[in-house]
Amino acid sequence: MPTMLTVQHLVEDNSEKIPLSWVAGESSAHRPIPDNGLSASDLVGHLNLIHPSRVQVLGPEEVSFYTNFDTSRRQHLLEDLLAGGVPAIVLAGDAPAPSDLCQFCDANGVPLLASSIDAAQAIDILRIYLGKRLAPKTTLHGVFMDVLGLGVLLTGESGLGKSELALELVSRGHGLVADDAVELSRTSPHVIEGQCPALLQNLLEVRGIGLLDIRTIFGETSVRRKMNLKLVVHLIRKTSDTVFERLPMQEQTQEILGVPIRQVTLQVAAGRNLAVLVEAAVRNTILSLRGIDTMGDFIERQALAIMESSKQARGDS
Repeated sequence: MPTMLTVQHLVEDNSEKIPLSWVAGESSAHRPIPDNGLSASDLVGHLNLIHPSRVQVLGPEEVSFYTNFDTSRRQHLLEDLLAGGVPAIVLAGDAPAPSDLCQFCDANGVPLLASSIDAAQAIDILRIYLGKRLAPKTTLHGVFMDVLGLGVLLTGESGLGKSELALELVSRGHGLVADDAVELSRTSPHVIEGQCPALLQNLLEVRGIGLLDIRTIFGETSVRRKMNLKLVVHLIRKTSDTVFERLPMQEQTQEILGVPIRQVTLQVAAGRNLAVLVEAAVRNTILSLRGIDTMGDFIERQALAIMESSKQARGDS
């Protein structure tokens, strides 16, 4: 079960990009940042009373807006934020900390942080961070590769030779991202990003040999830290009752974290060069992503040939 994201995590994880210091409310450092399935843009922003449940970022302009109110109006504003479940308040751009705001945060357990970074820049960085930390995630069994710059997930039942295929692809100049367990997360509505668990990084298990450190054997360029998933290559065992569509008329897809990912199915059989077939599938996917439909072009060409043949037949008669 994933660890709940807290304000303390936000402070620690962004110490290099946004140095945040505590102004008030440090006793509530473990206050959770809600994960309601919202996009990152809905989780952090400038002072906003319509959406009080966001991480509220106050620059010098927002602090000036706040301090122009009388005492009762300020109190009412802060109570609205508290009732709305504000996770934290960030004073950005070296904005001064009003004394009543500090007292309110200490009294009500609301984390109040400060940073010298400009408010708009702080919001951008925090949105990227929250988008990644709170993105929907899953772990799949397979081998994740970088083939010709495309993220390719090799799947199939155990013993089909996924790792051996990955080893051959690495020897042909492609890169390994993850073997056995692939951590996938949806970083945006249509993007699935895959990476390797830290424990298994750079390692590939090959039956009969054991664990191979791919980075040590093949060098720095043989491994990748992460890739966006664009293609699933599913391996199946060839049996007498296997039903296999030779020329799929429709593009096959596999839904992962709500995103349809293009899929091709390859039969594993003696004499088949799977590495070459994977490369061909990747090249074909690249063409498809550029708007080139090979099967569609063939069907159109075939229809024209049939029409021409029919015209010639009518002319001869």
